[in-house]
Amino acid sequence: MAAQSYIKKNISIAWPLALNALLMQSMLMIDTFLVSPLGEVSLAAMGIASTIVAFIIGIQMALANGTQLVLSRAVGSGNKSSLAKGFWAGMSINFSVAILFLVLLQLFNHPLINALTNDSSLYHEVNQYLSVSQYLVLFNAITQVVISLFNSLGRTKTPFKGYLIEMPLNAVISYFLINGFSGFEGMGLKGAATGSLIAIMVRMAYLLLCIRYSDDIELPFRKHIDGLASSIKNHFIEVFPIAANMTILSIGATVYQLLYSQLNINAYVAITLIMPWLRSGTQFITAWALSSAISISQAIGSNKMDDLVNNVDISIRIAVGISIICAFFFAALSLVIAKIYPDLDPETYIALATIAPLYIFLPIVRGYNTVHGHVLRALGKTAAVFKINFTGQWIISIPLCALIIMSFGGSIFWAFAIQPLEEIVKALPFRHLARKSLKEFNAEKAKKLMYD
Repeated sequence: MAAQSYIKKNISIAWPLALNALLMQSMLMIDTFLVSPLGEVSLAAMGIASTIVAFIIGIQMALANGTQLVLSRAVGSGNKSSLAKGFWAGMSINFSVAILFLVLLQLFNHPLINALTNDSSLYHEVNQYLSVSQYLVLFNAITQVVISLFNSLGRTKTPFKGYLIEMPLNAVISYFLINGFSGFEGMGLKGAATGSLIAIMVRMAYLLLCIRYSDDIELPFRKHIDGLASSIKNHFIEVFPIAANMTILSIGATVYQLLYSQLNINAYVAITLIMPWLRSGTQFITAWALSSAISISQAIGSNKMDDLVNNVDISIRIAVGISIICAFFFAALSLVIAKIYPDLDPETYIALATIAPLYIFLPIVRGYNTVHGHVLRALGKTAAVFKINFTGQWIISIPLCALIIMSFGGSIFWAFAIQPLEEIVKALPFRHLARKSLKEFNAEKAKKLMYD
């Protein structure tokens, strides 16, 4: 594939992925806005309950990302049987995980809520919200695998349209269910969860209809049921490290926040304010990395790997370019952040200024690692990516951050500096592994990845 064609294809895949991610974050902001009139107790309850559900959904998305690589290789090979088996294997795994978490929530929701809060009024509200929102994991399992199917086909606009349907529907339904209408008193916080559940059901129905009326998608279940067990086993071996990787990174991010909470209040507020911007600003880097992994997986499936090394180099260079643009964006943000958040304490503005060089630099090295991680997963190195992330975060960075804050009483600068340090620590192993894997990758290794 010519360089220009590769770039054009990746951009067409990447931009809906980036907007999807931004819309997902916007949905949480909309829910928060709708619930805020109910008061601090309801807001806190939604925050606790949505964190639990979001953790499960994050694991489902990680599993779906692994499925996406399998399906992309099948698309590249042109083998519709491999595509169908990969789809049903991915669906079986993701839905089974959803049922497992749902059962765990049913059995242990009371001890879990008690562990998170001892406020009786807050407990009631969390329980009300969770009693409905827990069922999101079932519908999300289906939608994530279907989204992976469309992404692997390069049709990322279809899931994007699904989010465009879900967002306003969620906002409108939730508003009326929370506040009531025409004699209906409203359900309060439980109405917000119900609105989200109805909206995701509609999005799922839309995506399934898109499959049903797509002439080029054939997914007969009964035809492939005999070999499904073997496909599920091989599929799980590949996608489990991706889910484990996401889980340890997610827990690691939470541990960072808990450690930062031990700093003075102004330092903690400064970090809390900047983190949503970091998550949003880096979505375009992640989208490019995902699109690169899809294109590379398709090339592996089609056994057209003459330009593989060149295309990986292009992906890395463009990811770094996007990262530099993000860095400029954060530099501009640092100049106007006082206008965005007026009326803060002077010490908070000082804390924000102190970490500005760090959060400006962070996207550059994180973007470099992100694209390497996704490329390596496309090459079948999912377990190796997990080991690098685990070592960099849990063996080196988090203990060092705890030492700086808890033992040395370090400042916000040195505490926050651990995050870019973590990315620097991982950069060399990622680069070395990527160069080594590309050098060794051949038709035989590509064939081993095509287990369906």
